[in-house]
Amino acid sequence: MPSVVGLLEQHELAARRRVDGLREEADRIQAELAAAEQEWLEWTIARERVGAVLSAPGGCPADAVAAERPGGAGTEAGVQASVPVAAKAKSQVPVWREGLAVTALSADYQRILAALADRVRVGQGPLTCQEMASAFGMETVPAKVEALRSKAKRLVARGWMAEPAPGRFTLARSVSGSGGGS
Repeated sequence: MPSVVGLLEQHELAARRRVDGLREEADRIQAELAAAEQEWLEWTIARERVGAVLSAPGGCPADAVAAERPGGAGTEAGVQASVPVAAKAKSQVPVWREGLAVTALSADYQRILAALADRVRVGQGPLTCQEMASAFGMETVPAKVEALRSKAKRLVARGWMAEPAPGRFTLARSVSGSGGGS
């Protein structure tokens, strides 16, 4: 007859295997979701550009597309101007890539990144969502903290931030590196 400790170890091992399997599946789904969202963003950009070109009354199609870009026809130093205006209005978080400006994000996301950038600048470690809520002058009630956690997790999934320990957030190395994300 097996011992009680042996039975517990068997159940623990089975549970651990299930957790590992679910984590692998979650990682796969997260990667698939990121790819699908990127494709959706590209189709949204294409639709908006076609709409702008078709609705331009007698104007040059290039002018219509340039007017749709944030900041007009020009680009800031090294910043790609292909981010649609909708990325701000609908609080979409584009996948981070070299040269993408923080201004592609809505004000809430920019505020989170600015707080983390300040922490990096003064050599302090990662922040929890509760600490962020407190720093932003928000009530530290569960609803507010969870709203920040949702935004932080979205920024992690899109490559803007990193989560070195569960519930603690900092800028991703690529974003905090020289010239990245600024």
